[in-house]
Amino acid sequence: MAKTMPALGQADSGANSVGSSTSPSTFFAMLMNAMMESMEQANAGTTPQTGVQAAAPSLTTPLTAPLTNSYNPAITIPPIDKKEVATAATDTSDLKFKPTQFIKLDNTLEGKLSGTAAHFINAGKKYDLDPNLLSAIAIHETGNGSSRAVNDKNNVAGMMGKNGLRSYASVEDSIFDMARNLRQNYLNEGKDTIAKIGAKYAPVGAANDPTGLNNHWTQGVSNHYSKLT
Repeated sequence: MAKTMPALGQADSGANSVGSSTSPSTFFAMLMNAMMESMEQANAGTTPQTGVQAAAPSLTTPLTAPLTNSYNPAITIPPIDKKEVATAATDTSDLKFKPTQFIKLDNTLEGKLSGTAAHFINAGKKYDLDPNLLSAIAIHETGNGSSRAVNDKNNVAGMMGKNGLRSYASVEDSIFDMARNLRQNYLNEGKDTIAKIGAKYAPVGAANDPTGLNNHWTQGVSNHYSKLT
């Protein structure tokens, strides 16, 4: 306080002494300021610098601390291998690839299937299958893009894996996997009609069909196929 408070009775070059010219209230205010500065110096341990604003203390709270939770529930599903499967010479069906009406197909597909017409056509070309057949199966299996299987797992055809209904990285992958399966395990094995395909694809009385949906598979797919052709 002695450093910041002028000595009583000491006069500077341009004013009278404190005791002679300063009112009691002014003197008291100066005394309080001197006491406060002394306390701040004692707490800081250093002499304060004029014009320098002390930095606010840095507080780390649960709200401002960086999140360190590394748990990530997302599962990465690798793309399928779109391997080549040639058309067998024994396939004499009328279900091989043929041109389709793109706009009609595109306008028919809804929900999660919306905008996928080109995928059905490209998969049909690759595996020599009528795109309308692929589309009809997908429309029937997914309720035209509204089923939980297609929305949660991108599964358009009810394809099964080791742990049940298979998940796909994209709807396109599911379409190509369905086409490969139909070419390899159905058309190439002589299943040359929708009815013959359905007998194996969705057999009536299957253990995994407790509600009997397979009873309507052949008729349902046939109806959708007729509307597209």
